[in-house]
Amino acid sequence: MSERKKNVLLQGGILAAAGIITKIIGFAYRIPMGNMMGEEGNGLYSVAFGIYGIALTISSYSLPLAVSKMISARLAKAEYQNMRRVLANALVYALVAGLVVMNILYFGAGVLEQLYNRPGIDKPLRVLAPTTFIVALLGVFRGYFQGHGEMVSTSVSQILEQIINAVVSVFATWQFMRMYAAKPDAPAYGAAGGTLGTLAGAFTALLFIMYLFVANHKRYRHRPNPKEKLESGREIYKALFLTIIPVILSQTIYQIGYTIDDIMFGHLMAMHGFEDKVVASLQGVYNTQYNQLINLPVAIATAMAASTLPSIVLSRMQNDMRGMHQKITQVIKVNMVIAFPSAVGLSVLAEPIMQMLFPSLVTYRPQAVLLLMTGSGAVVFYALSTLTTSILQGNNYMKLPVLHSAVSLGIHVVLLGVLLAFTDLGIYALVICNVLFPLVVSALNCYSITTKVGYRWEILNTFVKPLFASAAMGMVAAAIYQELGDAVNNAYIISVIAVGAAVIVYAVIILQIRCFSEDEMDSIPGGRLLNRLMR
Repeated sequence: MSERKKNVLLQGGILAAAGIITKIIGFAYRIPMGNMMGEEGNGLYSVAFGIYGIALTISSYSLPLAVSKMISARLAKAEYQNMRRVLANALVYALVAGLVVMNILYFGAGVLEQLYNRPGIDKPLRVLAPTTFIVALLGVFRGYFQGHGEMVSTSVSQILEQIINAVVSVFATWQFMRMYAAKPDAPAYGAAGGTLGTLAGAFTALLFIMYLFVANHKRYRHRPNPKEKLESGREIYKALFLTIIPVILSQTIYQIGYTIDDIMFGHLMAMHGFEDKVVASLQGVYNTQYNQLINLPVAIATAMAASTLPSIVLSRMQNDMRGMHQKITQVIKVNMVIAFPSAVGLSVLAEPIMQMLFPSLVTYRPQAVLLLMTGSGAVVFYALSTLTTSILQGNNYMKLPVLHSAVSLGIHVVLLGVLLAFTDLGIYALVICNVLFPLVVSALNCYSITTKVGYRWEILNTFVKPLFASAAMGMVAAAIYQELGDAVNNAYIISVIAVGAAVIVYAVIILQIRCFSEDEMDSIPGGRLLNRLMR
C-alpha cells in the first residue's frame, strides 16, 4: 500500500474515532440532563436545537469540508500565497455569515417562538445565537488543519468541545432548574442551561485550535513560489461557494425536515385542542427518549464507515473499480451488521431501556416505549441512507442525494400533514414519517449506485444474514427479559444480562453463517483474531 493511501486511511480513521467518541459523550450527557429538564424542558430544548441546526447549516456546517479541499488543492500545486488567501477569505465569510445568523437568532427569537407555537424557546435560542458565530470561525480553522492532512488537531478539538459541553450542560441545567424552580417557565430556563454548554464547548474548542494555529504557524510558512499565479478574491469566493452550496442544500433538506415536523406538530396538535405544555412534553419524548436512542447507533456506524470512504475515493481516482466495489461492499456490510441488531435490541428491550436511562421521565413512559418499539427500524434506514449518500458524493454524483432527499422530504411532509390533521395518531405520526424518510432516500440512493456506479449488491451477505442473526438475537433477549422480568425487579440487571446474552448469540451466529469473507475479516479491527478462533 502506498504511503499516500496509508496516510489517507490513517487520518480518516482518526477523524472517525473522534466522531464515535464525541457521539458517545453527547449521548451520555443528554441522559442526566434530560432527566433533570423533564418532558416539557426536553421539548423546548429539542425544538431550539432544531432551529440552531438550520442556522449552523447555513452559516458554517460546510466550512471545514470546503476550506480543507481548497487548502489541500493549493498545497498540492505549491500555491502557498493562494492558500493563505483562501484562509483569509474564508475567515471573512465566516465572520459575515456568523454575525448575520447570530443576530437573526438573537433578535428574532420572539418571532420564532410564535412561528413554532412553542412558548419558552426564546430563552435557549438567545443562548445559542452567539454559538453560531463561534462555530463558523471554528469551522474555518478546522478546515485549515484538515487541508494540511492533520486530523489530530481537529479530532482533539472536537473531543475537548464535547467534554466541556457535557460538563457545563449538566451543571447549568441543574443550577437553572434549581434557581427557577418556583417560576412557571422553569423548563424554559432548564433548556437555556442545557444550551449554555454548547456555547462553552464551542468557545473552548475555538480557543484551543487558535492556540494551535498560532503555535504552529511557522511550520506552514513556505518559500514563495515564483511560478504561482495569484487568485483574486472573486475567484476564491466562487470556488468556496461551489463547494459550500451542494453541502448546504443536502444538509438543509435533512435539517429542515426536523424543523417542519416541529412546526406542523405544534400547530396541528393545538388545532386538536392539546395544551402547549402537553405538546412540548410529547415533543420532548419524541426527540429525547426516541430520537436520541435512534441516532446513537447510526452515528457510530457511519463514523466507522467514514474511515473507509477515503479509500473508496482513492480507488476511483486510480480507476480501480473492482477494488472500489469491494470496499463499498465491506463498508455497507459493517454498517448493516451494527444497524440491524441495534434496531432489534432497541425494539425488544424498549421498556427496560426507558426505565434505566430515564427514571425521572414517567408521565409519558408508555408512549416512549411504544415509539421505540415501533420506530427502531429507522436505525437501519438512516445508516444506509447516510452511507449511500457519501458513496454517491465520493463518486462525484453530488446532486443526486440532494434530489433524492428533496423527493423524500416532499412525501414526508404531505403524509405527516395528512396523518396529524385527519387522524388521532398524534406523536406516532412523527415516527411513521421518521421511518419513511430514510427508507425512500435509501431506495433511491441504492438504485443510483447500481445504475451510475455499476455496483452489484450482495443481498444475502449484506442484508439477509444480519437480519436473520438479529432476529435470533432478539428472540433470546426477549425470552431472557420475560423470564427475569417477574423474578428480578431491577431494570439495570435485566438489561445487562439480556444485552450480554444477545451480543454473544449475535456474534456467534454472524461468524457461523460467514457474513464476512476471510479477507474482509482481516481488514476489520480484531478480524484476524476472530479468523483464527473460527479456524
